[in-house]
Amino acid sequence: MQERIVVLDFETTGLSAAGGDRAIEVGAVALENGKITDKYQNLIQPGFKVDSFIEHYTGITNHMLDQAPQADEVFPELYRFIDGSVMVAHNAGFDRKFLDMELDQLGYTRQQPFLCSLRIARRLYQNAPNHKLGTLVKYAKVPVTGTFHRALADAEMTALLWLEMMNLLRRRYQITEIGLHLLLQLEKKAIKQTDGWLRETQSP
Repeated sequence: MQERIVVLDFETTGLSAAGGDRAIEVGAVALENGKITDKYQNLIQPGFKVDSFIEHYTGITNHMLDQAPQADEVFPELYRFIDGSVMVAHNAGFDRKFLDMELDQLGYTRQQPFLCSLRIARRLYQNAPNHKLGTLVKYAKVPVTGTFHRALADAEMTALLWLEMMNLLRRRYQITEIGLHLLLQLEKKAIKQTDGWLRETQSP
C-alpha cells in the first residue's frame, strides 16, 4: 500500500465504549513505504478511578492517570496524527468503537477505512495456535518491542506484524501491489477459501 497507515491501540477501563468505558492510553504508529516513520502515545484521564484488574492488567495505575491529560487534550492531537491515513488495529472493532466514541464527544468524525490485522492474520496464519497478538508475534517471529497491554508497545508490535503479513503476501502469492481494495476483500473472505483466492489474484 502506498497510503500512510496508522496502527492504533487503546488501553481502556473496560470492554464497552457504549456502556461508559473510556480510553486510558493510546498508542499510534505511522507506517510509510514499509517503515515506521512516526509514533504517538499518551495516557488519558478517564474522569473516574479504574478498578484493580485494569491496573494489574495494563500496569497503568490510578496515580499515573491522575497526572494524565484529559481526553479533550489528547484526541485533537490524535486526530491530527491519523488524519488522511488508513487505520489498522488488532481486533479493530474494539479500537474503532473507542476511537469513534471519543472523537464524537469532541465533535470529530473519522472518515478513513479501518483494517483489522486480526482478521487478516486468521487468513494468513491459519496454523497459528491462536490469533492473539502475543501469540502471533512469537509465531511470525516479530520482535517484542515492549510490554504487552501497553498501548504504544502493542501498536508497534502490531505494525511490525502487519509489515510481516504484507511481506508474506508478496513472497507466497507474488502480489506486488497490495491495495486497500484487496485487503478489504481479504478480511471478508471465508478462511478456507483464502489461499485459492489469493493465488487467483496474483499480479501478472
